Amino acid sequence: MQINLQHRELAIFNLAIDSKLRACDLVNLRVRDIAKGSAIQSRAMVLQQKTQTPVRFKLMEQTREALSKWLQVPGANNSDYLFPNRTDRSNHITTRQYTRIVKRWVTSIGLEASAYGTHSIRRTKPALIYKRTKNLQAVQLLLGHTKLESTVRYLGIDVDNPLVIAEQTEV
Repeated sequence: MQINLQHRELAIFNLAIDSKLRACDLVNLRVRDIAKGSAIQSRAMVLQQKTQTPVRFKLMEQTREALSKWLQVPGANNSDYLFPNRTDRSNHITTRQYTRIVKRWVTSIGLEASAYGTHSIRRTKPALIYKRTKNLQAVQLLLGHTKLESTVRYLGIDVDNPLVIAEQTEV
């Protein structure tokens, strides 16, 4: 059972980083959302609960490997929740359970648990993508935000005034 829990937690962690999904959407995933038969797909698309907008994401190799190991659990089928509740397999883990898992990860690496949460994991990859590319629209699409202003606020960045940028650009 301990090995299965380790596989589950690694699969949750990697999938949370790759998918950039809110906790409610992550725990609500079903096997069919990321797999076709026994093969984990390299890309997936999910309809977000909050915005009802589809969001696409790529599953990196290490995530696919972790999910494959986790899905070797006997009796799993495509309509099952990806991360079922241990006491009631017809239901998924709760966002509260996911939050406890994240707190455990954070404290296990020596960080202050109150400073990090499920939202920190959702924000990790988009922040890195923005830092490397400065492409707000790409980050907006990856997060499934409907407004660019939401993405700016979400990342906590200042966007220079377009007039100031224009004044600083010589032709």
